[in-house]
Amino acid sequence: MWWDAWALRRPDMPSTEASFAVAKGKVIAINELAREAGLFRGMQRRAAESLVPNAHVIEHDPVGDARRFEPLVQLIEEVVPRVEIVEPGLIFVPITGAINYYGGEQQVVDLLVNSLEQAVGDGARFGVADQPFAARCAAALATEQPIIVRDDAKFLASRDLSVLPNPDVVDTFRWLGIDTLGDLAALPRAAVASRFGNIGLEAHRLASGDTQTVSPRIIPEDLVVNKTFEAPLLFVQQVEFVARELASELMAGLRAAGVAPRVIVIQVESAAGSLRERTWRSTDPLSQVAIGERVGWQMRTWLESKKGVGSGIVSLKLAPLELSGEGRQLGFLEDTAAVQQAEQALTRLQSVVGPDNVVTARRQGGRTPAEQVRWQPWGEEDAELERVAIAPWPGRTPGPAPSLVPPTPVPLAVEWDRGMPSRVRLRSQWVEVLNWAGPWRRVGRWWKEEEAVDEYQIVTSAGAILCHVREGGSTFMAALYD
Repeated sequence: MWWDAWALRRPDMPSTEASFAVAKGKVIAINELAREAGLFRGMQRRAAESLVPNAHVIEHDPVGDARRFEPLVQLIEEVVPRVEIVEPGLIFVPITGAINYYGGEQQVVDLLVNSLEQAVGDGARFGVADQPFAARCAAALATEQPIIVRDDAKFLASRDLSVLPNPDVVDTFRWLGIDTLGDLAALPRAAVASRFGNIGLEAHRLASGDTQTVSPRIIPEDLVVNKTFEAPLLFVQQVEFVARELASELMAGLRAAGVAPRVIVIQVESAAGSLRERTWRSTDPLSQVAIGERVGWQMRTWLESKKGVGSGIVSLKLAPLELSGEGRQLGFLEDTAAVQQAEQALTRLQSVVGPDNVVTARRQGGRTPAEQVRWQPWGEEDAELERVAIAPWPGRTPGPAPSLVPPTPVPLAVEWDRGMPSRVRLRSQWVEVLNWAGPWRRVGRWWKEEEAVDEYQIVTSAGAILCHVREGGSTFMAALYD
């Protein structure tokens, strides 16, 4: 079942305006008015806004989406007990048992359609097939009526390659003259695996309509992680800490076994003794970050739901299913053990000092060194950059880039001789200026009450400094060079 614009199903969304939701700078959901204006999923935000400048734009809110989606999942569970969530708005429902109970595929689909229409109205697309990928493709084609696929391979043969999850592989196959899944499936599987590795092999399996390959082994108990809490978890911050910590512990055991899960079962016990369970599925093997996000979303939803675990969480269990042993091609000098230890150490550190105090840097556009870095909490999905890095940025600070940029400029004592810097005071002593460059006039953003400054690069025997001279002659250290 798929709601293609679930991110827009919010009470505050206007019904008479073109609207779309964005994540990481790309459009992920559009309404009908935006589609008629030429917008499509996956296009860049800037292109969408230039095409429809008056459109209503919202940032993707996965936690809010999950919270609004939970009542629908509970409604579906009244018809079919097991539900596998890919993301809010997209779920897989294994109906083999329900077919035997209700008497057929059409009967099961009719029950689900009727119950969901009464709760949320129209908008859901239904696809039924033997394997998840074919069912997802069928749902994308469905409109008012569900599509029931009788032969996965035959149905997929005419589908365009763009339905594959990896766009890089799609571009490569198109360059080779392959445009449909049928064309890809007709190639010898051994040749595809030899040329493209595991990524190409997985694409060939999907195109051929094969059941998704999973590990048939029984999941060892030592790969299942379970944690109990003396004091029930009641607050969102506690939930986020625990979700990251358990995701790290789970992935440590899975890496040691050389496998990765496509499905995660989350089970919690409330302080009142009730048990809740939810299954999350992914087309690709789940990473530690992806597991932590999904556990966090689900636990927050249960804490805030009326039918959830309002009394608090006293136990959390994560069980990996459908283990993939294919893994990925490692680099010759890649040290996976060191990466694992670093991730575990960072996760423990976040639980002590808080997630906002363990951050990573990403390069972005800007004129000053401070503007060219975007900080975000470690382990979080990359957010949209504030400024594009590839833009020319005329007037930016000349290279090389400094090695240290303080959060705010530090006052600096500089002596000047006929407009040229001659000495700089470093702590208790003065050092001679050996070389310097500048000034470069930088006009501040007056609408943010920023001052205009003259920027200098000064080299001394103790190191190099980037300094700003403000109106009135006061000087500040803006950055240090190695």
